[in-house]
Formats: sequence, C-alpha cells, structure tokens
Amino acid sequence: MISATEALKRLKAGNQRFVDNRGGRHLLSAQQQRDEVAAGQAPFAIILGCSDSRVPAEMVFDQGLGDLFVIRVAGNVVAPSQVGSVEFAAERFGTRLVVVLGHTSCGAIAATIEELSRPSADQSKNLRSIVDRVRPSVEALMETELRHDPEALAHAAVRANVRSSVNQLSAGSEVLEQLILNDGLRVVGAEYSLESGVVEFF
Repeated sequence: MISATEALKRLKAGNQRFVDNRGGRHLLSAQQQRDEVAAGQAPFAIILGCSDSRVPAEMVFDQGLGDLFVIRVAGNVVAPSQVGSVEFAAERFGTRLVVVLGHTSCGAIAATIEELSRPSADQSKNLRSIVDRVRPSVEALMETELRHDPEALAHAAVRANVRSSVNQLSAGSEVLEQLILNDGLRVVGAEYSLESGVVEFF
C-alpha cells in the first residue's frame, strides 16, 4: 500500500513532468498499460475533479491506466454518489490519498456567481443542484469587498469551493472519518492553473 505522503510526492512529480513537457508514464504502449491493469487495479490516489474538458487528471499528473481513481463532476462538488465513490476506492483498493482538484476559470463557479448576482428562473433543476452545492462557498465571499473585483472573487471562490469539498469528505462520511483517524487516509485540496499547467496543493 502506498502512503498518502508518497502518493502526494508522485502526483507532484508527475505534474512537474507535465509542466516541463517531459511526460513519462503515458509513453508506455497502450498494450503494455492494458496488460498491467487487466487483472485488477491499485490506484495510488483518488481524484475528485471537475468535469471541465481542459483538466484531465491523468494527463495533468502524467499518470497512466490504473494509477488514479478519478471522479469528475462539474464544480468538483460533493454529493452522496461522489462520497460513495471515494469510500469505495479507499476501502476496496486501500488508496490513502484523496485530492479535490479545482481549477482556474471554473464554469460552475462562474455560474454560481452569476446566479447569486442575478437569480434566474430559467435554470434547470439539474444545473441548479450543482449551483446549490457551490453556493455556500461563494455566498460568504459575495458579502466581502471581493464582490467589487470579479477576477479576485472567482479565484477566491474556486479555492473556497475546493476547501468546502475537502471538509465534506473529511467530516461527512463515517467511513472516511475512520480511515483518516486509523489508517492514514488524507484528503487535500488543489488548484490547477489552465494557463501554466501547475497544480498547487493547499
């Protein structure tokens, strides 16, 4: 079993390779990768990331088939299905690192800020369910001076939303709480920069 500390080192090293344009893991042939994982999987990290097409976790962290257990949903929000997916991987595969991965220029964050600024009756109930999960992270920021600086507001909102998801995973599941307490599970937040490719952990 790979510890959370070692898993985090692997992700950081992989992201540095991605940023430096010297990827390695994915250079194995597709057949080699399939052969390695056909009989089972042992992902070393769980990534709860945004569905944004510009943030594929395997590429951002320069990893291959079977390395990451990736859950993607707009706004990297936490709902019961996401919690259950994290629990599944942590229990079934012994994965000890969970990363909530947000990113710059997040559409779900922008949609939430727009909704809080100008409520819309036309929004579908499904989209509203995502906005409503992001809303608590953004509402408090809308009461500060950040509301006068859209760029700073969006940046702070991305991080607040990631922290909210980290907190929900850390304290909203008895299974995960026990794994954190007794088995070395760590849940951390991170932000991917669309502009630089750098993932900053916090």
